[in-house]
Amino acid sequence: MLKRLRNIVNPPSVETRAALLAGKNISYTLKRSNRRRSIGLRVDDRGLTVCVPARTSEKWLHSVLQEKADWVLEKLDGWQVRKPAETRWEDGEKIPYKGELLTLRVEQSLFAAPAHRHGSELRIFAVNGSSAAHIEQTVQRWYRFEAGQLFAERVTHYAHLLQVAPREVKLSVAKTQWGSCTPQGSVRLNVQLIKLPPRLIDYVVVHELAHLREMNHSAAFWRVVESACSDYAKLRKELRAISLGAE
Repeated sequence: MLKRLRNIVNPPSVETRAALLAGKNISYTLKRSNRRRSIGLRVDDRGLTVCVPARTSEKWLHSVLQEKADWVLEKLDGWQVRKPAETRWEDGEKIPYKGELLTLRVEQSLFAAPAHRHGSELRIFAVNGSSAAHIEQTVQRWYRFEAGQLFAERVTHYAHLLQVAPREVKLSVAKTQWGSCTPQGSVRLNVQLIKLPPRLIDYVVVHELAHLREMNHSAAFWRVVESACSDYAKLRKELRAISLGAE
């Protein structure tokens, strides 16, 4: 109890720093915590994060960073390659949808209308030369509509197979989770899933529904997942390689 109270009184401190690693100036986030006993490095889509014990010396920190310099640069380069190009909300742009790419077609119109898919194109009806922000909002509304329709269908399908009954299914805009499930039976699925291949959408649906039987990640939980998704390990690995920020 005393240890928990100390952590509340002295929460982990966070600061932004930079270091010269293998000849490159790298910015990173430094987090100090009373709970840590060693230095840990993590590289993800947000860059390098270094977690250290509260009283770590600068000498020790410098030594670890230099020792891991090549590893850090390799991981950062890997994330840079996977980082998607910024979407240009204009005619001819490619946007992801269920694992494929649709061509965005912006057509002038006298009246506002919802986005409409036609084959491999998503047609946006712009009024008086609508701005990029308006086009983006229209596409996002279309994504949400499509996600709501598809997720409801897949949840119904897999809920029957797993013999579970979620209390409700909601769309999520979480920044770090593809899905979640509460003990009360509320399942949330990230709207960004609509951009991924159907096999990954189904895996996330199965994963969250399985929590209605096992609210943990025990061996029993994974057996439930496997009963409806036999190649879950492969799909899990594939999903973890995708940055949620790209979705």
